[in-house]
Amino acid sequence: MIGGVSKSGDRYVDHTMFDMVQSLTIADSLKFGKAVLNKLGKINKLHKNQVEQAGFAVLKAPDIPSILVETAFISNVEEERKLKTATFQQEVAESILAGIKAYFADGATLARRG
Repeated sequence: MIGGVSKSGDRYVDHTMFDMVQSLTIADSLKFGKAVLNKLGKINKLHKNQVEQAGFAVLKAPDIPSILVETAFISNVEEERKLKTATFQQEVAESILAGIKAYFADGATLARRG
């Protein structure tokens, strides 16, 4: 089983099904990332206002929506200072949680299928 889809035995069909599932998962991951980014933007200046894609292996699961969250940059003196405070760390954690909740509240169809 790949991405919740049973193998057919035909490698071309299996490859096509895998690509379709992975494409849907990528779209769901972008939706997930947007929900989290929206919440993080309320507590910190965003360097980019849109979700980006990267080729990291941890982001390539064919059937599990995934995101990598950059909260701030330690190369930025002001952001590094904020990152060191418990208050900002709590705000970041709460914002990520709020984004996760928003993602699931909006359907998260791929993440819920079983």
